[in-house]
Amino acid sequence: MKSRLLLPGVLLVIVLLAACSPAPLLRNPKFLKDSSVITKDEKCDSPCWRGITPGVTKWSDALVILQDQTDLDDPQTQAIPDSGNAIGASWQPTGGESCCQVISEDGKTVSSIFLQIAPDLTVKQLIDVRGEPDYVLGTPGTDDQAIINLFYPKQNMIVFAFVAGATSGALSEKSEIIGVYYTTPDRMELGVKLSSLYGWKGYQPFTAYAPDNPKPDFKITQSITLTPTGEAGSAASTAEATGTPEATTEATAEATP
Repeated sequence: MKSRLLLPGVLLVIVLLAACSPAPLLRNPKFLKDSSVITKDEKCDSPCWRGITPGVTKWSDALVILQDQTDLDDPQTQAIPDSGNAIGASWQPTGGESCCQVISEDGKTVSSIFLQIAPDLTVKQLIDVRGEPDYVLGTPGTDDQAIINLFYPKQNMIVFAFVAGATSGALSEKSEIIGVYYTTPDRMELGVKLSSLYGWKGYQPFTAYAPDNPKPDFKITQSITLTPTGEAGSAASTAEATGTPEATTEATAEATP
């Protein structure tokens, strides 16, 4: 597992579609089969996942929880280079493919959870349970693969919906959910402030939510001035980034506004 720490404003999923050969398969039935994002649980609701809550659960406890899951292979842990005490653990469903990661930035407490899930759920199912997202942003990829990022700041999560390419793809009720990112309230808040996002305007073509859409009445631009601290702080300062194929295991890092 290879990981890099990025500022919260750098959208996690942007790097999922970074140029690589071959392009990653985003709709993968061998990823984690998980419906928790559309199932409210009073004991463990977003951003909690299987008893692990970013900002609350100890790193050591999270590893024990993951090891006890009968449908998952044991997590593989690795320190994140040049990031102080940060550490990550990745895993896959038994018989499946590597899909998921949990990160601790200080090595003591979980900071974020990232899941790539099998395309079994739809955006309609998500909205029926979670309501409409506050913000939206598209991530262009290949001719037949792109992602619409659905931001739920109050629930401290970003949900990733698949669309069939940036040119002709469109978000619809039937668009499949292929991933979810859970984090802490402070990281979520800073991530939104650092990003240029669109307010939710319903089901639209990908181009309506694309990063370069010129329509001024559509776009919400939010900015913040950063004083980077340490190497992680100097990694990036905007909401745009590129990465490598292994960036499916990206995490966030703290910055000082």
